[in-house]
Amino acid sequence: MQPLTLTQTCARAAAGMLIGLLMTTTSGAFADEVSSSSQNANSGIFSSRSSDAANADAASNTGGAKSFLSGVASKAGDVVVGALNMIGVRYRWGGNSPDSGLDCSGFVRYVFQDTLGMTLPRRAEEMSRVGEKVAVSELKPGDLVFFNTMRRSFSHVGIYIGDNKFVHSPSTGSTIRVDDMEDGYWEKRFTGARRIENAQFNDNSDLRQRVSASIGGY
Repeated sequence: MQPLTLTQTCARAAAGMLIGLLMTTTSGAFADEVSSSSQNANSGIFSSRSSDAANADAASNTGGAKSFLSGVASKAGDVVVGALNMIGVRYRWGGNSPDSGLDCSGFVRYVFQDTLGMTLPRRAEEMSRVGEKVAVSELKPGDLVFFNTMRRSFSHVGIYIGDNKFVHSPSTGSTIRVDDMEDGYWEKRFTGARRIENAQFNDNSDLRQRVSASIGGY
C-alpha cells in the first residue's frame, strides 16, 4: 500500500480511539446473552436432573457458551477494526483496493475478505440479499446497513460499528469515514440492515441455535 497521507494518518489515529469503546460494547452485547442463559440454568430449568449433576452441567455449558460467544464477538470486532483502519482511504467508483480507492460496496467487500477471508457479492443491492434481515433496534457491530442514495433501495452500504455509527465510503471526492445513522440525511435514507451469518459462523449455523446447543439445548 502507498504511504498514508497526513489526512489518512490523522483520521486513523482518531479511529483508533474508538476501537476500545466499540470492543467493550460488542463484548457486552454477547455477555448479556450468556448471563441470561446462566440465570435460566440457576432458576430450575434443569430441575429434571439431580441437583449436583445439573450444577456441574450448567457450569460446564455456560463456560462453553462464553467461549463460543467470545469467538463471535472477536470476529465482529475484527470486522469493525478492519473497517476503521480504512478511514481516510479515498472514494473511487468501482475501486477494489485501498491503493486505488474504494467505493461503498468495494469497501465492505474488501473488509470482509481481508479480515474474515469471506467473499461478499460486489454490488450493494446484491449484498442486501445475503445473510439475515436485522431490525434497526437489534443492530450489532459488524452488521451491514443500507441506504437509498440513488433513488433506489440498497444503493449504498456501510458497516455498523455501534452507538448508531457506521463506517462507509460515501461519494466521489470524499474518503472513508464514520457517520451517525441518526443524522437527518442518513436517517431518512435508511432502508435496512443485514447480519452476515457466514461471516460469524463458517458452518452457517444461526446464533441462537449455536448458543442453545452450547448450554445444553434448553
